[in-house]
Amino acid sequence: MNRYNKRIKNIPKNIWSLINQIDELKGQWVGGAEMNPQALLRLKRSVLVTSTGASTRIEGAKLSDQDIEKMMRGLSMQKFADRDKQEVRGYYELLENVFNSYGKVPFSESSIQHLHKELLKYVEKDKLHRGNYKKTENRVEMVNKAGKSVGVLFDTTPAWLTPKEMQELVEWTQAEIASEENHPLLIIGNFLVEFLNIHPFQDGNGRLSRILTNLLMLRAGHMYVPYVSHEKLIEDNKAEYYLALRKSQKTFKKNTPNITPWLEFFFSILLMQARQAINLLSKENIDKLLSPKQLLVWKYLEKVAEATPGEISQKTKVARPTVSQALDTLLRLKKVERLGQGRTTRYSKK
Repeated sequence: MNRYNKRIKNIPKNIWSLINQIDELKGQWVGGAEMNPQALLRLKRSVLVTSTGASTRIEGAKLSDQDIEKMMRGLSMQKFADRDKQEVRGYYELLENVFNSYGKVPFSESSIQHLHKELLKYVEKDKLHRGNYKKTENRVEMVNKAGKSVGVLFDTTPAWLTPKEMQELVEWTQAEIASEENHPLLIIGNFLVEFLNIHPFQDGNGRLSRILTNLLMLRAGHMYVPYVSHEKLIEDNKAEYYLALRKSQKTFKKNTPNITPWLEFFFSILLMQARQAINLLSKENIDKLLSPKQLLVWKYLEKVAEATPGEISQKTKVARPTVSQALDTLLRLKKVERLGQGRTTRYSKK
C-alpha cells in the first residue's frame, strides 16, 4: 500500500464528523453564487486584503490589513521594508488570479512551480530560485511577531531528494482526485502536510501552501472560499498550526505515521471557515447580499403570510421571470419555502 494511502486508511470518528459537517455546510452555500454580484465582489476584495495580510504576517512580514489596502490602491508605503511590500504584492495578485481562474489552473508539478514563480515575482532576493526546487537544505522555523525565529520545528526533505518526493506526492494526489475513492478533504489534507514536510522551495513554502489550499478547495467545489479568509483563521491559531504540523510530521518516518493531529487542526479551520460563510447568509447579512430586485421579493414575503409568483410580481413591479429567479435563489438559501404544486404554488417566508 502507498505510504500516503496508509496514512488516511483508518481515520478516527471525530475526523469523519468534521468532514461531514464541512460537507453539509458546503451544500448550504449553493444559493450564494446567485446573490448580488456587487456585494460578492466587495466581499472578495476584502478577503484578498485580509488573506494577504495574514499569510505574509505568519512568515514575519509587518504590514497591517489597512497598510495593504492603501498599498494596493497605489499609495506610498515608505515606512516598510521593500521585501515586505514585494511579498504582499505577489501574494495579493496570485490569490486574486486563483479566485478568478481556479478552473483553468491544472493541478500539476509545473503548475505548482509556476505559482511559486508568480508568488515571488516581485521579491528581489528570491529572483534566482523563483519556480525552482531548492538546491540547498532548509528548515521549518517558527517566527514571532517581530519576524525573528523562535526555534526550528522540524528538518525537511534533503534537496537532492526533493524532485523525486514532489513527483510522487503530486502523482498520488492527481490519481486520488481522479479515482474519487477517498474523500477530497483527506486528499487535500494529506497533500498539504506532506508538501510542508518536503518544503520543496528555498523560500515561500508556507505562503504557497495557503495559495494551494485555496486552489484545491475551490477545485473541490467549496465555492465560499473567496468570501471568508482561510489565512486569517490560520494566523489567529498560529501556535496550534505549528504544533499540529510538528506532531504529525515527526511520525512520518516511523512504521505507524499519524496524520490525525494535522487533520484535526486543518479540518477544524475549514469548519470555522464554512460556518462563517454560511453566517454571511444569515438574516442580519442577507439584505447586503441580495440584488435590488431579489431584495424587493424578499421584503414583500417578509410582510405577507404567503403569495404566488404572480402576486409578488404585481405588488413589487418586478418582472415575472425575475421573480421566479429570485424565488429559486431564496429557496436555495433556505429563506423561503414552496407550498403546493403547479398553478396553485405559493411561497412563504421560512
